Amino acid sequence: MINSARDPSAVNGLTHRHYHYPARFSPILIGQAIETFTSPGDLVLDPYVGGGTTLVEAFARGRKSIGSDISTLATFVSQTKLLTLSPVDAERFISLATAVAGQINMHRPEPVFENWAQLGYFRNLGSDKRWRLRKAIAQAVAAIEQFNDSTLESLARCAVLRTAHWALDGRKQLPSTISFRRALEASAVLIADGAAALDAASSAHGRHSPQVINRSIIGLETDSRVTQAGAPRLIVTSPPYPGVHVLYHRWQVDGRKESPAPFFIAKALDGSGESFYTMGGRKARELPVYFEQLGAGLRSLHAIADRNTTLVQIVAFANPEWQLARYLSVASDAGWEEFGLSTLRGGEDGRLWRAVPNRKWHATSRGQTGGAREVVLFHRLRNC
Repeated sequence: MINSARDPSAVNGLTHRHYHYPARFSPILIGQAIETFTSPGDLVLDPYVGGGTTLVEAFARGRKSIGSDISTLATFVSQTKLLTLSPVDAERFISLATAVAGQINMHRPEPVFENWAQLGYFRNLGSDKRWRLRKAIAQAVAAIEQFNDSTLESLARCAVLRTAHWALDGRKQLPSTISFRRALEASAVLIADGAAALDAASSAHGRHSPQVINRSIIGLETDSRVTQAGAPRLIVTSPPYPGVHVLYHRWQVDGRKESPAPFFIAKALDGSGESFYTMGGRKARELPVYFEQLGAGLRSLHAIADRNTTLVQIVAFANPEWQLARYLSVASDAGWEEFGLSTLRGGEDGRLWRAVPNRKWHATSRGQTGGAREVVLFHRLRNC
């Protein structure tokens, strides 16, 4: 566990590079947590599933798994990362995606998506600098909507999502249309290879189809889709980081302007602001809403766990000096008891801290914050 947490390797393998979901965590760490605390056939739960890392690693290891998230973008990405392709279907997908890239042509008209435009999903993409990329995205999506295979459509949308994210998010120098087409073709090959690798891994260990649910962690104990699966052997997750600026639902373009384009590409409606995805935002003094929602979520997890359940959380803090103590206090009040790794005793504070390699934060104006380091917290039910 210690070595895997501190492994500096970039995120790689299986379907983990389909899309760079914000604040995604290391599959090496998650894979080791699954190996350490579960056996094949056990249930793994991730109630803040984000980019689906937990479910992919559980699926590849023959574990049952359930993931939930309030974000429709997160559930789209997670579901897509769990799709598999045979070698024949992988070649077919690459051929179709290449044809989609061929539909991108600035001399052809831009497809009309009136409803999406009226709802604001093309906001901040109409400038002299970005209209070509907006048109390229629209042309690609229009071509994908002609597919008659839902699996290939989702994977193709993911290829456009990955490429548009690369082209737009936080970029000062925007790529040309030709570069966008080439990047889209490369994304399709990467996605096809990942889906084929996951197909081979999951087949080798026995398939347990993962389940992805679009809902809040609060009240999870009342959801029959969760309760019917029984108590999870492992809950491993990364909740929103208290006080740390992470845009889970938007891309940033032209400085601080935000674009909801990823939801259009994923065909996933969204109408919520930042605080909806970060449990109350990051600016309020002492973050009362954040810790109130954290407590409610941990109580819901307590209600579905049993004495064999281990809770592993990977968290970063803007101000760990006070936020970590408050976080642990909330967990204790919710009925969770922290335990540590014996080999870490006598270290920094007896906990497993890790530096996060290559993390991209949008809010650099505040200088270096605690968000560049994470702590891995281990809990079990109290008095069990």
